[in-house]
Amino acid sequence: MQTLSTTDVLARFGKALADPTRSSILLRLKDGPAFPADLAESIGVSRQILSNHLACLRDCGLVVAEPVGRRVRYELSDARLAHALGDLLQVILTVERICTCPIEDCAV
Repeated sequence: MQTLSTTDVLARFGKALADPTRSSILLRLKDGPAFPADLAESIGVSRQILSNHLACLRDCGLVVAEPVGRRVRYELSDARLAHALGDLLQVILTVERICTCPIEDCAV
């Protein structure tokens, strides 16, 4: 087991959130544990794609796999992650649109 620095933790969290599929998985798990088949169906991806993203999230330390009989259930590795995700969803970002086209007075 390795203890990471705060910047490493943030980098792993950022890597996880940088992909829409991984973000969807984390948001779904924010509401509670789930089985891979249910996750795949609820976010609309194949089980193979989901499996690849779950492996990444496990490598980042954000989710854990818990055996339940013959199945495996996934959940957030720390309950505070659910709170952090909830807080992030409350942030309002203002993104300035910058037109880089060569046309002067572009309506975009």
